[in-house]
Amino acid sequence: MYPSIITETDAAVGIITLNRTERHNALDERLIGELTTALLEMEADPAIQVIVLSAAGKSFCVGADIGWLRKAASHSFEENLRDARYFAHLLATLNELSKPTIARIQGPAYGAGIGLIAACDIALATYDAEFAFTEVRHGVVPSVISPYILAAIGPRYGRRYMLSAERFSAAEGYRIGLLHEIVPDEEQLDDAIGEIIDSLLRNSQGAQSECKALIHSVAARPIDESVIERTAQHGANLLLYGEGDKDIGTIADD
Repeated sequence: MYPSIITETDAAVGIITLNRTERHNALDERLIGELTTALLEMEADPAIQVIVLSAAGKSFCVGADIGWLRKAASHSFEENLRDARYFAHLLATLNELSKPTIARIQGPAYGAGIGLIAACDIALATYDAEFAFTEVRHGVVPSVISPYILAAIGPRYGRRYMLSAERFSAAEGYRIGLLHEIVPDEEQLDDAIGEIIDSLLRNSQGAQSECKALIHSVAARPIDESVIERTAQHGANLLLYGEGDKDIGTIADD
Protein backbone atom coordinates (compact mmCIF):
# COMPACT_ATOMS: atom_id res chain seq x y z
CA MET A 1 0.00 0.00 0.00
CA TYR A 2 2.87 2.37 0.84
CA PRO A 3 6.23 2.55 -0.99
CA SER A 4 8.30 3.48 2.09
CA ILE A 5 6.60 1.70 4.99
CA ILE A 6 4.92 -1.62 5.76
CA THR A 7 1.73 -1.64 7.81
CA GLU A 8 0.19 -4.72 9.38
CA THR A 9 -2.15 -5.71 12.17
CA ASP A 10 -1.52 -8.59 14.58
CA ALA A 11 -4.64 -9.09 16.69
CA ALA A 12 -5.05 -5.72 18.48
CA VAL A 13 -1.56 -4.48 17.63
CA GLY A 14 -0.86 -2.18 14.69
CA ILE A 15 2.71 -2.35 13.37
CA ILE A 16 4.33 0.31 11.18
CA THR A 17 7.72 -0.64 9.76
CA LEU A 18 10.04 1.88 8.12
CA ASN A 19 11.13 0.26 4.86
CA ARG A 20 13.61 2.50 3.05
CA THR A 21 16.40 0.05 3.76
CA GLU A 22 18.54 1.26 0.86
CA ARG A 23 18.63 4.69 2.55
CA HIS A 24 18.82 3.33 6.12
CA ASN A 25 15.23 4.52 6.61
CA ALA A 26 16.21 8.17 6.25
CA LEU A 27 13.25 10.53 6.37
CA ASP A 28 12.13 12.38 3.27
CA GLU A 29 8.88 14.08 2.37
CA ARG A 30 7.23 10.88 1.16
CA LEU A 31 8.17 8.80 4.21
CA ILE A 32 6.98 11.56 6.55
CA GLY A 33 3.64 11.73 4.75
CA GLU A 34 3.18 7.95 4.75
CA LEU A 35 3.99 7.68 8.45
CA THR A 36 1.54 10.44 9.34
CA THR A 37 -1.24 8.86 7.29
CA ALA A 38 -0.62 5.36 8.69
CA LEU A 39 -0.62 6.62 12.28
CA LEU A 40 -3.92 8.45 11.79
CA GLU A 41 -5.47 5.38 10.17
CA MET A 42 -4.44 3.18 13.10
CA GLU A 43 -5.65 5.79 15.56
CA ALA A 44 -9.08 5.67 13.89
CA ASP A 45 -9.26 1.86 13.78
CA PRO A 46 -11.17 0.65 16.88
CA ALA A 47 -9.67 -2.85 16.54
CA ILE A 48 -6.15 -1.52 17.16
CA GLN A 49 -5.21 -0.89 20.81
CA VAL A 50 -1.41 -0.59 20.66
CA ILE A 51 0.88 0.77 17.91
CA VAL A 52 4.47 -0.40 17.37
CA LEU A 53 6.91 1.66 15.32
CA SER A 54 9.58 -0.62 13.88
CA ALA A 55 12.16 -0.62 11.08
CA ALA A 56 13.52 -3.03 8.49
CA GLY A 57 17.19 -3.44 7.68
CA LYS A 58 20.31 -2.58 9.67
CA SER A 59 19.22 0.88 10.84
CA PHE A 60 16.19 2.19 12.68
CA CYS A 61 16.35 5.66 11.10
CA VAL A 62 19.45 7.71 10.34
CA GLY A 63 17.56 11.01 10.38
CA ALA A 64 16.71 13.28 7.49
CA ASP A 65 17.73 12.10 4.04
CA ILE A 66 20.93 13.88 2.99
CA GLY A 67 19.63 14.33 -0.55
CA TRP A 68 16.53 16.01 0.84
CA LEU A 69 18.69 18.31 2.99
CA ARG A 70 20.88 19.25 0.02
CA LYS A 71 17.83 20.23 -2.00
CA ALA A 72 16.56 22.26 0.96
CA ALA A 73 19.76 24.33 0.83
CA SER A 74 18.50 25.92 -2.38
CA HIS A 75 14.94 26.40 -1.19
CA SER A 76 13.41 29.61 0.06
CA PHE A 77 12.67 30.19 3.74
CA GLU A 78 8.98 29.63 3.05
CA GLU A 79 9.65 26.26 1.40
CA ASN A 80 11.87 25.10 4.25
CA LEU A 81 9.30 26.30 6.78
CA ARG A 82 6.68 24.20 4.99
CA ASP A 83 8.91 21.12 5.21
CA ALA A 84 9.69 21.75 8.89
CA ARG A 85 5.99 22.09 9.67
CA TYR A 86 5.33 18.86 7.77
CA PHE A 87 7.78 16.96 9.98
CA ALA A 88 6.54 18.75 13.09
CA HIS A 89 3.01 17.56 12.27
CA LEU A 90 4.26 13.96 12.11
CA LEU A 91 5.94 14.19 15.51
CA ALA A 92 2.91 15.88 17.08
CA THR A 93 0.64 13.20 15.60
CA LEU A 94 2.80 10.42 17.03
CA ASN A 95 3.15 12.14 20.39
CA GLU A 96 -0.57 12.87 20.78
CA LEU A 97 -2.06 9.54 19.72
CA SER A 98 -4.59 8.31 22.26
CA LYS A 99 -3.27 4.75 21.98
CA PRO A 100 -0.03 3.49 23.57
CA THR A 101 2.96 3.55 21.21
CA ILE A 102 6.16 1.50 21.36
CA ALA A 103 9.40 2.18 19.50
CA ARG A 104 11.28 -1.00 18.50
CA ILE A 105 14.90 0.03 17.86
CA GLN A 106 17.18 -2.56 16.25
CA GLY A 107 19.99 -0.38 14.88
CA PRO A 108 21.37 3.16 14.61
CA ALA A 109 19.07 6.12 15.10
CA TYR A 110 20.31 9.61 14.36
CA GLY A 111 18.82 13.09 14.44
CA ALA A 112 15.19 13.06 13.39
CA GLY A 113 15.10 9.30 13.96
CA ILE A 114 15.65 9.92 17.67
CA GLY A 115 12.77 12.36 17.51
CA LEU A 116 10.48 9.52 16.43
CA ILE A 117 11.69 7.45 19.39
CA ALA A 118 11.19 10.26 21.90
CA ALA A 119 7.66 10.90 20.62
CA CYS A 120 6.66 7.29 21.42
CA ASP A 121 5.40 6.33 24.87
CA ILE A 122 7.77 3.39 25.36
CA ALA A 123 11.14 2.70 23.73
CA LEU A 124 13.17 -0.53 23.68
CA ALA A 125 16.42 -1.21 21.84
CA THR A 126 19.07 -3.85 21.28
CA TYR A 127 22.48 -3.47 22.92
CA ASP A 128 24.14 -2.60 19.61
CA ALA A 129 21.82 0.31 18.78
CA GLU A 130 23.55 3.68 18.75
CA PHE A 131 22.43 7.27 18.68
CA ALA A 132 23.62 10.75 17.70
CA PHE A 133 22.14 14.18 17.12
CA THR A 134 23.99 14.86 13.88
CA GLU A 135 22.22 18.06 12.81
CA VAL A 136 24.91 20.54 13.82
CA ARG A 137 27.45 18.68 11.68
CA HIS A 138 25.29 19.51 8.65
CA GLY A 139 24.88 23.14 9.64
CA VAL A 140 21.29 22.80 10.87
CA VAL A 141 19.62 22.79 14.27
CA PRO A 142 17.55 19.92 15.80
CA SER A 143 14.72 22.34 16.45
CA VAL A 144 11.61 20.34 15.52
CA ILE A 145 12.63 17.31 17.59
CA SER A 146 13.85 19.37 20.56
CA PRO A 147 10.61 19.41 22.65
CA TYR A 148 10.38 15.62 22.55
CA ILE A 149 14.10 15.06 23.13
CA LEU A 150 14.26 17.42 26.10
CA ALA A 151 11.14 15.86 27.59
CA ALA A 152 12.87 12.47 27.38
CA ILE A 153 16.46 13.23 28.46
CA GLY A 154 16.26 16.70 30.00
CA PRO A 155 18.14 19.87 29.05
CA ARG A 156 21.43 18.87 30.71
CA TYR A 157 22.00 15.78 28.55
CA GLY A 158 20.40 17.63 25.65
CA ARG A 159 23.14 20.26 25.89
CA ARG A 160 25.89 17.68 25.71
CA TYR A 161 24.63 15.47 22.92
CA MET A 162 22.83 18.03 20.77
CA LEU A 163 25.87 20.35 20.81
CA SER A 164 28.61 17.73 20.41
CA ALA A 165 26.89 15.45 17.86
CA GLU A 166 28.89 12.60 19.41
CA ARG A 167 27.57 9.07 19.19
CA PHE A 168 26.31 7.35 22.30
CA SER A 169 25.42 3.74 23.06
CA ALA A 170 22.15 2.05 23.91
CA ALA A 171 23.41 1.72 27.49
CA GLU A 172 23.90 5.49 27.63
CA GLY A 173 20.49 6.02 26.01
CA TYR A 174 19.00 3.90 28.78
CA ARG A 175 20.93 5.76 31.48
CA ILE A 176 19.80 9.22 30.36
CA GLY A 177 16.15 8.26 29.88
CA LEU A 178 15.78 7.94 26.11
CA LEU A 179 15.19 4.17 26.36
CA HIS A 180 13.13 2.20 28.85
CA GLU A 181 14.81 -1.15 28.28
CA ILE A 182 17.76 -2.65 26.36
CA VAL A 183 18.19 -6.31 25.39
CA PRO A 184 20.93 -8.37 23.70
CA ASP A 185 19.31 -9.13 20.32
CA GLU A 186 16.21 -8.79 18.16
CA GLU A 187 14.66 -12.05 19.35
CA GLN A 188 14.75 -10.83 22.93
CA LEU A 189 13.64 -7.40 21.74
CA ASP A 190 10.45 -8.93 20.35
CA ASP A 191 9.95 -10.97 23.53
CA ALA A 192 10.31 -7.88 25.72
CA ILE A 193 7.92 -5.87 23.54
CA GLY A 194 5.47 -8.78 23.61
CA GLU A 195 5.45 -8.71 27.41
CA ILE A 196 4.74 -4.98 27.44
CA ILE A 197 1.98 -5.39 24.86
CA ASP A 198 0.39 -8.11 27.00
CA SER A 199 0.33 -5.70 29.94
CA LEU A 200 -1.09 -2.87 27.83
CA LEU A 201 -3.85 -5.03 26.37
CA ARG A 202 -5.08 -6.01 29.85
CA ASN A 203 -5.89 -2.41 30.66
CA SER A 204 -8.83 -0.13 29.99
CA GLN A 205 -8.40 1.61 26.64
CA GLY A 206 -10.40 4.60 27.81
CA ALA A 207 -8.30 4.95 30.95
CA GLN A 208 -5.07 4.67 28.95
CA SER A 209 -6.21 7.42 26.62
CA GLU A 210 -7.21 9.60 29.55
CA CYS A 211 -3.89 8.85 31.26
CA LYS A 212 -1.94 10.00 28.19
CA ALA A 213 -3.99 13.20 28.08
CA LEU A 214 -3.32 13.73 31.79
CA ILE A 215 0.44 13.30 31.38
CA HIS A 216 0.53 15.76 28.48
CA SER A 217 -1.48 18.31 30.44
CA VAL A 218 0.57 18.31 33.67
CA ALA A 219 4.13 17.29 32.72
CA ALA A 220 6.81 19.89 33.53
CA ARG A 221 4.25 22.39 34.78
CA PRO A 222 4.15 23.96 38.23
CA ILE A 223 1.62 22.49 40.63
CA ASP A 224 -0.64 25.53 40.65
CA GLU A 225 -4.41 25.87 40.93
CA SER A 226 -4.97 25.09 37.26
CA VAL A 227 -3.00 21.82 37.49
CA ILE A 228 -4.74 20.88 40.73
CA GLU A 229 -8.10 21.46 39.08
CA ARG A 230 -7.09 19.56 35.96
CA THR A 231 -6.04 16.50 37.97
CA ALA A 232 -9.28 16.67 39.94
CA GLN A 233 -11.24 16.71 36.69
CA HIS A 234 -9.36 13.64 35.45
CA GLY A 235 -9.83 11.91 38.81
CA ALA A 236 -13.57 12.48 38.65
CA ASN A 237 -13.65 10.20 35.61
CA LEU A 238 -12.43 7.24 37.71
CA LEU A 239 -15.48 5.06 37.14
CA LEU A 240 -15.97 5.90 33.46
CA TYR A 241 -13.37 3.46 32.11
CA GLY A 242 -14.41 0.03 33.36
CA GLU A 243 -13.57 -2.02 30.28
CA GLY A 244 -10.21 -3.32 31.59
CA ASP A 245 -9.73 -6.66 33.32
CA LYS A 246 -9.88 -5.08 36.79
CA ASP A 247 -12.84 -3.62 38.62
CA ILE A 248 -12.63 -1.05 41.37
CA GLY A 249 -13.17 -3.68 44.06
CA THR A 250 -10.06 -5.68 43.23
CA ILE A 251 -7.45 -2.98 42.69
CA ALA A 252 -6.37 -3.00 46.34
CA ASP A 253 -5.65 -6.73 46.17
CA ASP A 254 -2.89 -6.38 43.54
